[in-house]
Amino acid sequence: MEVPEPSPAVTEAAEARAQQALVDAAAAARERLLAEVAALPALPGVYRYFDARDNVLYVGKARELKKRVSSYFQKDHGGTRIGLMVARIARLETTVVRTEAEALLLENNLIKALNPKFNILFRDDKSYPYVKITGGGFPRVAYYRGAVDRKHRYFGPYPGAGAVREAIQLIQKVFRLRTCEDTVFANRSRPCLLYQIRRCSGPCVGLITAEDYARDVRDTERFLLGDEQQVVADLQAQMMALADALEYEKAAEVRNRLSALAKVQHQQAVDESSLSSAGREVDVLAVKVAGGRACVNLAMVRGGRHLGDRAFFPAHVEDATALAGGDEDTRSPEQQVLDAFIAQHYLQGTPPPLLVTSHAVDKGLLAALTESTGVKIAAQHQPREQRRIWLEMAQTGADLALARLLAEEGSQRERTRALIDALDLAIDDPDTFRVECFDISHTAGEATQASCVVFQDHKMNNSEYRRFNIDNITPGDDYAAMRQVLTRRYAKLAEQVAAEGAPPATAKVRLPDVVLVDGGKGQVSMAREVFSELGLDLGLIVGVEKGEGRKVGLEELVFADGREKLSLPPDSAALMLVAQIRDEAHRFAITGMRSKRASVRTGGSRLEDIAGVGPKKRAKLLQRFGGVRGVAAASVEDLQGVEGISRDLALEIYRALH
Repeated sequence: MEVPEPSPAVTEAAEARAQQALVDAAAAARERLLAEVAALPALPGVYRYFDARDNVLYVGKARELKKRVSSYFQKDHGGTRIGLMVARIARLETTVVRTEAEALLLENNLIKALNPKFNILFRDDKSYPYVKITGGGFPRVAYYRGAVDRKHRYFGPYPGAGAVREAIQLIQKVFRLRTCEDTVFANRSRPCLLYQIRRCSGPCVGLITAEDYARDVRDTERFLLGDEQQVVADLQAQMMALADALEYEKAAEVRNRLSALAKVQHQQAVDESSLSSAGREVDVLAVKVAGGRACVNLAMVRGGRHLGDRAFFPAHVEDATALAGGDEDTRSPEQQVLDAFIAQHYLQGTPPPLLVTSHAVDKGLLAALTESTGVKIAAQHQPREQRRIWLEMAQTGADLALARLLAEEGSQRERTRALIDALDLAIDDPDTFRVECFDISHTAGEATQASCVVFQDHKMNNSEYRRFNIDNITPGDDYAAMRQVLTRRYAKLAEQVAAEGAPPATAKVRLPDVVLVDGGKGQVSMAREVFSELGLDLGLIVGVEKGEGRKVGLEELVFADGREKLSLPPDSAALMLVAQIRDEAHRFAITGMRSKRASVRTGGSRLEDIAGVGPKKRAKLLQRFGGVRGVAAASVEDLQGVEGISRDLALEIYRALH
């Protein structure tokens, strides 16, 4: 019996009822949200807005939660950024706290943890580097990055690795402290090259007394703390005493050390008479906002010495500055960016007692910082004399860094648009354009690895890079390796697409707009087979085929959906972007393959597999015996002599390696 198809009128009525049900559900959800807002207390706290997909939109703090949150819903914001965000709010969460300072702490911890769409967000960078002077009889000076402990002394922080290495080179020239590892120091029988070129005093073989070396360590510490004048005076007295004792060669060496120190002092060009003791530990912060982007340039002054600067570029500036305080906020975009940087940068660190800033800083923020860190912090945004010079230098650095960023982003945007146009893709917003590129690397079939690199937001996103160990294939079979990596990468996503439909371009996990394969027809054919089996769009696949003579700039694009090959001019912006992505995939694959190959050949994983041998003990063993083969050749007694290795563990290591 045939079932009659519904009439068009019935179908339209059903669609209308479904549409009305969605509207009613949205209205009911909005009513529940407004009722929740009306019930909020007039207490300080932090609020979070979420959209329908449970993505966090915005995190804010308030002196009075009810008043602040209600301000978002009490009027029509139209097509403004506030209006666009409010229209997406599906639910909210609030946390009541005791004081505004607590609200500030919680707000910035949540911003870092949740990465909201509409907050100014500074990316967490690596920890800052320090100059480290170890404890012990003959301390060494070293570059250090990480958590500090009380066994050693640390000086800094420095804005970058280069500044630390410059400081260490100066310490070697002037004070001649050793830089060698303790294991090397303990086993020297004659001085090393650094002694020969007068960069070390040779404590390893007794060429300097413990008392004289301790004096050099004290002078180094005073220099790093900024007491340069006293250090110079002591060196001058030492030089005169040597000259009076007719030890002219040694006096000349001290004279050369003084010259090196004087050169650094001249380069700093700091009028120390204008600096109080508090003014010798300063962070200088300059802000520039333009073109929808912002730059905060941080310059560090420690011990009265300018150590250099570092530029920070926050995300979500345009959206966040429109939303940060609503109608009650009279701060300029520069002040909002500066306050966000200070809160996120210093709340979990140790700030200096003085911040010199290009714009005024919220006093409540400084009070919260003082309460949180235990350091009484002051801010000065209209400095004089030397601090004014530092601020002008930082402001110039911010201007130049932001101009450079905008120029680079403009160029990258042009490349992205050129590639979209060259591939004839229907993409309205280039900011969402995503490319995933795959490459295979091995050495004659050994240690095969595949790489996947990701291009999105007009840049390479290395946090999304992935490597795949390729197993159970014929060694050297690149086609089988490509089949395996594409299947592993897209099988689950294909199931999701089949069940739910393609997620939007803004979703965190989605199919890329282009799947770039480093290879010609063969690799593209393999990719076509995988995508056909998974039910994915063949139009996503683009192969990069070497041109005539395998010359760079003559590559051709090969398609899996039957389109003709595409040859782009060598100076094409689209081809330059393809080459950049392809080369990055190749670099990422080959570095992973080499690491895996080295591990296989040296048996490095054998130590990793021994219970009780963690990274620190493994490093000590490799350092003591010069590699895995040396560890394997060592006796149980030799292994037991390494710090942290008990006899039972030494026996376990010996059995595992024999």
